[in-house]
Amino acid sequence: MTQDTRHDDAGRPPLLYLTHRIPYPPNKGDKVRSFNILRQLARTHRVWLGTFVDHRDDLQHVPTLKQWCEQVCAIPIEPRIRRLASLRGLLQGQALSLPYYRSPRLAEWVLRTVGEHDIRAAVAFSGPMAQYLDVPGLTRRVVDFCDVDSAKWTQYAAEHRWPMSWLYRREGERLLAFEREAAAQVDASLFVTEAEAALFRRAAPEVAHRVGVMQNGVDADFFSPANGGASPYPPGGPVIVFSGAMDYWPNVDAVTWFATELLPQIRQSVPDARFWIVGMNPTPAVQALAGEGVVVTGTVPDVRPYIAHADVVVAPLRIARGIQNKVLEAMAMARPVVVSADSAAGLAARPGQDCEIARDGDATVRHVLQLLADPARRSAMGTAARSCVVDHYSWQAHLAQLDALLNPSALQR
Repeated sequence: MTQDTRHDDAGRPPLLYLTHRIPYPPNKGDKVRSFNILRQLARTHRVWLGTFVDHRDDLQHVPTLKQWCEQVCAIPIEPRIRRLASLRGLLQGQALSLPYYRSPRLAEWVLRTVGEHDIRAAVAFSGPMAQYLDVPGLTRRVVDFCDVDSAKWTQYAAEHRWPMSWLYRREGERLLAFEREAAAQVDASLFVTEAEAALFRRAAPEVAHRVGVMQNGVDADFFSPANGGASPYPPGGPVIVFSGAMDYWPNVDAVTWFATELLPQIRQSVPDARFWIVGMNPTPAVQALAGEGVVVTGTVPDVRPYIAHADVVVAPLRIARGIQNKVLEAMAMARPVVVSADSAAGLAARPGQDCEIARDGDATVRHVLQLLADPARRSAMGTAARSCVVDHYSWQAHLAQLDALLNPSALQR
């Protein structure tokens, strides 16, 4: 599907923007970031967007992108079929992520679009989209890796038994080789935290001087306590909430761990405590958690009331890379958050004041119980959390550096 609006605006140079998933609606972590990048780019450039659509319901949103894009090339993909296609990587010695997002149709569109519209600058969102940047005409290329995905796969390997441990370890090794190759070919590589950037600099020292940080942000006007609406919760005990896309394995692992191992300990002290899992596409494993003290909502029309009226928000991710949007959104809604150490990496927050950071399950239980027992402390932490977000996590301030990176005089190759 291609949507073309052809704005005549010579004041803004043309730009190619490639994303592995349609950046609208911004209803999950990567889409929040890619959408805000799109809005920022559209302020200073005329944008040609190439993207994949991995959920049929998202096709209806392609026309919405007209307000920010000159043209949109949106290619539907079926995840089950693409997973089979990705097995080619085993035969070709490649990372499985690359054939998953490989499309001759998109490659042809990129080549033609760059030539027809004299596009010189491009931004690729996520590592696999960097495979489309090697085309004549482009003289300025930026890749937003977000996280070191290769390290994520290696981390997965440690959490699984053979043969999946072997497959994940292989993916980590092959993907790192691609990430290094891609970073060597572009002008700048961006990561969401300094910790992620430092990790990549160590893994790819040859490109360390072109590796930078572009943090996540949050729309503090949209995610505001003033927009919390009416409580969606029926009468009962205190509510502990986790929000996020529930077909994402780290989220599945987090809620499964919390519901089966931590919540029973919490309910020993607070028997009527309830754990609400709020988010789209819950897997069968997540749905199976529903029962005594656990509610699984699936997709909700607006996540804000669920956050705003929670007593405590938790982000107990054991496998996490970068700053979690779910954490920033809850803090912006002035809620007390208990976040795992992995989820808090790079977070500009004061432990014990802006949020609670838990190093393990025992600490998570302890922090949740302390907050449930102290309404005044919950309120004070929520207020401090929102101030932290307003002061440190403006999307516009973080993303403004893209303009400098896309300026040919900004960096030395």
